[in-house]
Amino acid sequence: MTASAPSSARTILAPPVFAALGMAVSYYGYPFFVSGPGGLFLFFGLLFTLVAAVSFLRVLRLSPRLFFAAPGPPPLFFKLCVLVVAAATGFSLGIASRRSAPGPVQTGIPAEQVIAVSGILREDPRSLQSGSGLGTLELRGSAGQGGLRASARGNLTVFFQPESIPRLKEFGRGSEIYADGILSYGSRGPVFRAVSVHVVTPAPAIEQFRTGLRTTLLEQFQSRADTRYGEAVPVWGALASALLLGMRDDLDTEFSAAFFNSGCSYILALSGMHLAVISAILAFLIRRPLGIRRASLVGAVFIVFYVFVAGSQPSLTRSAIMYLIGTCAVLGVLKKNTLSILSMAFIIQLVVQSGTGLSLSFKLSYLALTGMLTLGAAFHSLLRGRLPELVNKGLCASLGAFIATAPIVAFYFGSLRPIGIIAGLLAAPLCSLFMIAALGALAAAFLPLPLWTLFDVALTWLYRSLDFLVSLAGQVPGITVSNPVPVLAVSCLLCLLVLFVKKRDNAYRNSIASFT
Repeated sequence: MTASAPSSARTILAPPVFAALGMAVSYYGYPFFVSGPGGLFLFFGLLFTLVAAVSFLRVLRLSPRLFFAAPGPPPLFFKLCVLVVAAATGFSLGIASRRSAPGPVQTGIPAEQVIAVSGILREDPRSLQSGSGLGTLELRGSAGQGGLRASARGNLTVFFQPESIPRLKEFGRGSEIYADGILSYGSRGPVFRAVSVHVVTPAPAIEQFRTGLRTTLLEQFQSRADTRYGEAVPVWGALASALLLGMRDDLDTEFSAAFFNSGCSYILALSGMHLAVISAILAFLIRRPLGIRRASLVGAVFIVFYVFVAGSQPSLTRSAIMYLIGTCAVLGVLKKNTLSILSMAFIIQLVVQSGTGLSLSFKLSYLALTGMLTLGAAFHSLLRGRLPELVNKGLCASLGAFIATAPIVAFYFGSLRPIGIIAGLLAAPLCSLFMIAALGALAAAFLPLPLWTLFDVALTWLYRSLDFLVSLAGQVPGITVSNPVPVLAVSCLLCLLVLFVKKRDNAYRNSIASFT
């Protein structure tokens, strides 16, 4: 037997990974490619895509033995051609996706004259701590002074008055509304502050069903008083709504701030962790009677329904797409390669939801998981046998995610919270337990009261434990960053250093003499 570490070269040198890299370059570099010298680069890039694809197909037709004559792995030239075509195809898809992304807001009339807008609610309206509300409107039209009207387009952020929120939540996503107010421009673009709101057309029937189901579920977490603590609703109800349905409107301000200061705010955003808990519970219930293949198909249907109810948040959508692709791997259609599955999810999500790639949560979600699968795996290999496996796995994943997302976090927030690497190791399992107990409480809401009381006690204890943990971790000062460029440089150097050390470590382990 020989002590060796598995090589990750085959994982990284996969066509989906190169396609995703090409797509990321063209999607996020689109402003450069369409202006100045970049336009010429774009032209040659698209021409290269066509030439690479045609050349590959022609060589494959004329010289099939070059690729398939010898048994075993395909020749190097074949691999190179596949990777080049994959990267070029991804480059073209990135350009197409960015071009189809929603453009800037166009009201059709001068902004200073706009007094009303109309459009479709793109997402569920949110309540803010100030009492007002927030939503995104897909513009259809605008109105100006003197009866002037015009067609409009783009996604506009709208702030609603407190008295309008209950009615908007009742009609929900997909409703067409008309709002009177004032349009202004800030550092993050145009914002409309509505004075009055009128629902023009209710949402489609399927959206009304979704809104009604969400309202029913939310009421179950807020319908029973917690008299022991003098609360009108369960003290943990708002957190349960956030972790299960992505509804963070009622979260206590200090509680949310503690999660941010402790570097654990990602836990409150629906993502792979939350989907993993729900899918694990579902698998536990149906895998034995149905078998792994049928259970995977049933799980895929349930995941699609869950995302429909919770809302298509970028990180949750990414996790759902990966689950669906993983189901294909379970059925034997695809290979079980997590980095390739992540790359395919990236491509699919940008093609289907072209505008979501510009959101912060999308960038953080994919960078964090990429860091876990690359840097985290490298750390895990280096520390294997030096730390308990339970600690090693979580710590290395947190390190990989922190390093990969540090430049983006520094750019948007101006600070880093390294304490989150440690705090997340404890907060994430507690949140997973909280979600399991909250699902149990949801089922117990339709059963006799004593069972609800047991879940209530457990959830209250978990909530207060989380509150204590993140409040304590939040007291550790963060690192203020005025310029994100040094953070990017340090992150890149750390990546190269970790990969270099891992390569040396693999070489050392492979050099150990065989033993029996």
